[in-house]
Amino acid sequence: MYAVGVKRKLSRRQFLVRAAPLMVATAPLAGLTGVGAAGARADSEPGSAGHDMGDMSAPATAADASTGHWSAYPGHASMIGPSVPSPAGPHEHDELLFPPAALPHQPGRVREYNIVAVDRDLEVVNGVTFSAWTYNGTVPGPIIRATEDDLLRVNFRNAGSHPHTIHFHGIHPANMDGVFQIVDPGGSFTYEFPAKPYGMHLYHCHSAPLKKHIHKGLYGAFIIDPPTPRPPAHELVMVMHGYDTDGDGANNIYAVNGPAFLYAKYPIKVRRGELVRIYLANLTEFDLINSFHLHGEMFRYYPTGTGNTYEYTDTVMLCQGQRGILEIEFTHPGLFMFHAHVTEFTELGWMGYFDVSE
Repeated sequence: MYAVGVKRKLSRRQFLVRAAPLMVATAPLAGLTGVGAAGARADSEPGSAGHDMGDMSAPATAADASTGHWSAYPGHASMIGPSVPSPAGPHEHDELLFPPAALPHQPGRVREYNIVAVDRDLEVVNGVTFSAWTYNGTVPGPIIRATEDDLLRVNFRNAGSHPHTIHFHGIHPANMDGVFQIVDPGGSFTYEFPAKPYGMHLYHCHSAPLKKHIHKGLYGAFIIDPPTPRPPAHELVMVMHGYDTDGDGANNIYAVNGPAFLYAKYPIKVRRGELVRIYLANLTEFDLINSFHLHGEMFRYYPTGTGNTYEYTDTVMLCQGQRGILEIEFTHPGLFMFHAHVTEFTELGWMGYFDVSE
């Protein structure tokens, strides 16, 4: 049996029911509204995921994250700002949002990464922890990036309590597939293969039971850049995922890049007219699909990122393991929401904002 540890058990139903008293009939998300009092500010360092909320003139109601009742802010259809019940600090997960820089094509260059599997309790929403199995201590794991024809070398060490592996999507030899190369606790293995094809890929543990090892947090983004560089852009990575904190085989909290509501607390700063590129992947276990919907704008969606064919849309639906690249140039300044269009996931943590400036 695998134990799921929580400070406070919180089922999917309880999460929604406890927020119900705050619901506003005309705004489905208002039950989770949370904006601080006038003048409340999040971190606003240039280039960060922080956002200066400025003067929110209406008073907020009392917040009590320990009971699941969060600040209500009349007039807003969603929560935003410092009092959002996300436990993260302003830059705590920047390494999962901003990928390493792309490097020019240089066949045979070695790109080396060190990955350690470690058990770790993570606070995923205020007052609720999840007993995770992690790569390098985070869920999702670190971003791995290479250019096509680089020699990718990943030194993997298992410091966890269960056998683990790393399985990479893409092209590689059978002895580097991470299915038969099981690494017991205390053991290690080095994955080495030429990086190809270019595109947005992912990696995850492939030990049995597979759904348990993935759901517990052993997954991450794997980017391979094309030989001819993509146009310069403000690049972001978003890995969609969920947490089953009460061990009933169903997620009750959803997120992108770590804790719930992260980018509602710290909206992502971009500039109007600049090219924004999002490497998007879905690693949500227990649910058949997840999705990404952007308000007020359309984007080009390149499935898997392996070609030049795209769909022009504002919503994409992804099954588990599906991924792609989104490219956007925002037309207007302001705050634009993004969230799962599986709307229950939105209310359970998978939502955020772009803060578009001039």
